[in-house]
Amino acid sequence: MGKHERKIMPVKHLISFEKLLERYDKHLKGDDAFLAATAERILSVEKGFPELRDGFSDFSLLEKNKDLINRILQDTFTETLSGNEIKVATMPYQDMLIKSSTRFQKIIEEAGDGYVPQLRNIGDDMDYIMSCVVVLNYYYGYHLDFSRPYFYDIPDANGVMRHYRILYNADFIDIIPTEKAKEVSQEDVDELLANPNDVKLWMEKIPPESFISKGFVIANLFDVTMEQAISNIKTKLISKDTIQPTNFMHDLQETFKSFFSLPNIKVGFAFFDAKKDEFEVVAGMGFDSFLLGSQHHMNCKSALCEDSYDKLIDHNSYFTITDMDRKVKQSGNMNPYKGLKEQGVQSAIFAPIAYENNLLGVLEIVSEKKRVLNGVNAQKLNDVLPFIVSAVVRAKSEENNRIDAIIQNECTSVHSSVYWKFKEEAKKFMIEEIEGKSPSFKEIVFKDVYPLFGQIDIKDSSQARNLAIQRDLMIQLSEIDNVLNIAVKKWDLPIYEELIFRVNNHLESIKEVLYTNSEQAIFDFVQEEISPVFEHLKKSDKDIEKYILKYESKIDMGTGSYYDHRKNYDESVTLINKKLSSVIDKRQERAQAMFPHYYERYKTDGVEHNLYVGSSISETKEYNSLYLNNLRLWQLQVMCEMENAHYALKPKLPVPLDAASLILVYNTSLSIRFRMDEKQFDVDGTYNARYEVIKKRIDKSYIKGTEQRLTQKGVLSIVYSQKKDELEYLRYIKFLKSKGCFTNNIEIVELEGLQGVSGLKAIRAEILYKREQEPEKTYTYQDLMDALKE
Repeated sequence: MGKHERKIMPVKHLISFEKLLERYDKHLKGDDAFLAATAERILSVEKGFPELRDGFSDFSLLEKNKDLINRILQDTFTETLSGNEIKVATMPYQDMLIKSSTRFQKIIEEAGDGYVPQLRNIGDDMDYIMSCVVVLNYYYGYHLDFSRPYFYDIPDANGVMRHYRILYNADFIDIIPTEKAKEVSQEDVDELLANPNDVKLWMEKIPPESFISKGFVIANLFDVTMEQAISNIKTKLISKDTIQPTNFMHDLQETFKSFFSLPNIKVGFAFFDAKKDEFEVVAGMGFDSFLLGSQHHMNCKSALCEDSYDKLIDHNSYFTITDMDRKVKQSGNMNPYKGLKEQGVQSAIFAPIAYENNLLGVLEIVSEKKRVLNGVNAQKLNDVLPFIVSAVVRAKSEENNRIDAIIQNECTSVHSSVYWKFKEEAKKFMIEEIEGKSPSFKEIVFKDVYPLFGQIDIKDSSQARNLAIQRDLMIQLSEIDNVLNIAVKKWDLPIYEELIFRVNNHLESIKEVLYTNSEQAIFDFVQEEISPVFEHLKKSDKDIEKYILKYESKIDMGTGSYYDHRKNYDESVTLINKKLSSVIDKRQERAQAMFPHYYERYKTDGVEHNLYVGSSISETKEYNSLYLNNLRLWQLQVMCEMENAHYALKPKLPVPLDAASLILVYNTSLSIRFRMDEKQFDVDGTYNARYEVIKKRIDKSYIKGTEQRLTQKGVLSIVYSQKKDELEYLRYIKFLKSKGCFTNNIEIVELEGLQGVSGLKAIRAEILYKREQEPEKTYTYQDLMDALKE
């Protein structure tokens, strides 16, 4: 990153620190003395160097003013984190470095002399077009979706390719028009969008250097080598190379090197013939087999020892060799190990590829070095083995099975209501594959669908969790205090008294309230101060040892601390989520029969669900607004049923937690898009993002003019913004009252404005509860609580 080559771009780059320095200007005038002192120190640097604010295009000034720039950026590039963060100050689409963290510098140094990282799959033409999109959005005010992931592929010191995802922070840059800038109409934008690769057209509408990019950007890099390796393995196994490989084997081996972070491993594969109990080579795939060596096929009992046969063939589990010399010696030069040693293998992992408990073959990963492959890193294969299994199944299956495999590998699990759309894209993928093209799985979009959102959230979950933590810590500290008091009586050492004093200080600090850092502070104190003392006492005093062992027996191995009340809380949350999920999942089966719709459910501190319904979701059935009304009524009924299920479960819970229910009514249709990188559906478009904003914030909203939260136990809150939605849901509530779901206690309230959202109202309907012993009778929340106390 130092060539500073000037590309033809729609923007002319000026390096400037004006926007950053403006922030320090505000700090200087602020009330925070520490920030003001820092600002004064930073701002003193720029005096006499107006180009630091005005901007400069002579990149040689970077070296000339290196010390000044480093001081201006010293807070942005904190020295404390520099050895860990991978961060660069640069200009967009420029091969130029303003400042970088220590770790980034080390990564580039290890890549080799003169190494210059390049953005993956970005050419000059695409640079120009993407810059134009930025200008259209930030200057002309259009809303074009140009977000895409950017990556650097950089080899490490061992030659293993590592992959880094780049996230840009553009807080310190401005887009300014020059005299070359033109007016760009909606018709111009439509023409550009219809010709996304015609760089000459883009240059005509937005000429070179018609804008000034003034400032700099921060690029944060994250090591995603493991995720990228998994993605690469998955992609290779569903591509045309699975059928007609050319460099498939070489590429797959390079990917596994990144996956294991080992430069000297090789990959092989052997098919398994269950009828003959033989291994055989994979014809035409470019795979070697280290088990078979130079043989085309071999009886499994000749290729394996008794132990490896039992693990691979009988139990379909991993078999590993960490030291081949020792293994050969132990086996008395048994043929399988001797053959592997003669091929230079010193450590190996043999992984069974099995489908529905039927072994299909064995994946072989070998190294010429001892111990680098072992039973620990073999577990990493769990993340990629499903994709390998799917590829082998696909190679032996008919077309329909191959379609399922492509969808499964590309998109993970797909809801049944939208499976047909994915199947269409999978067929297109296969056709492109057969025709020798580069197949790609297109993004799936469903337009004009209506969303329904609901949640049953555990009430005051943070408070309950903190109370559980507080109780566990107090019990643990009290136990420590008891042991130390015994020790000080016997040994009369002042250090024990000092520890008792500190233990009591910690007890006092959490007796009334648990602060954010209390748990970590006490954990560190116990690990660093108490545990070493207890280890010493166990060795030196057998009488005190039994008290320490009693204390240690209550320590949870997973958390390293007392985990009694927290365990009860966690178990309660798990039981609630499991129960609520089972109710709505079961009811969903009937709802899908009414009209196909997309459904997803999440477990948090409670359960929330998203539904999307519209004509684009259904493959064959004609949509009518009646189905939306029906689904809204269904949702109300199910929420009442889930409330009843929760409060029937409540007295059986280790911690009797309350819950509160909420439904969001949104009367405008929107689009949802399957995000291939995130493997899930998401609301599509900037305008539709308002729905997601409301969804995330409404459960924290307050009744207007009060300090009362919207969501309350025993009440179902229905949030909306339109009068017609209010009337519709009041009709539903009236109907469900006749079914014994609600009382007459119904109120309509206005909500305090949320950030970016105003004008929301809510219906709050009191729920009637039914006891399991008397299902025909109904109760209010207070009645139910009184009854449960009986």
